[in-house]
Amino acid sequence: MKFSIMVNEGPYTHQASDSAYHFTEAALRAGHQIVRVFFYHDGVNNGTRLSVPPQDDRNVCDRWSQLAQQHQLELILCVAAAQRRGMLDADEAKRAGKDSNNIAPGFEISGLGQLIDAGIQADRTIVFGD
Repeated sequence: MKFSIMVNEGPYTHQASDSAYHFTEAALRAGHQIVRVFFYHDGVNNGTRLSVPPQDDRNVCDRWSQLAQQHQLELILCVAAAQRRGMLDADEAKRAGKDSNNIAPGFEISGLGQLIDAGIQADRTIVFGD
C-alpha cells in the first residue's frame, strides 16, 4: 500500500510527531511505500536543525533525517507555515535577507501542491495532529 503522511504538530508539544514517525517506520518495515511526509502548521518545527533536546531524550528531528536518508523519503515543510515560524532553507533565507538557515538534512521547503500530489499518488493519507 502507498501512504502519504501529514504531520501537523511540533516535535515536543504533542504526541503526533512521535506517532507519525513510528507509523512511518513500521509501514516501511512492513514493505509499504511512503509517497511523502508533509509537515504543516506547527509540524514544520520537526525540521529544525537547531533543536538541542536533553541527552536523555529522543532527538525527533534527527530521527526523521535518518529515516529519510535510509529510505529516500521526501520530508516536505510547508513554505508558508515554515516562514511564519522562522524556518528557512538557504534559498528562502537569501530571498528574505536573512543571514542563516535552519533546515535539517533531508527536509525541504515546498508548497501545498506537494501535499495534493502525495494524496493523488497514495492509496491513503494519514494525518497526525489537529
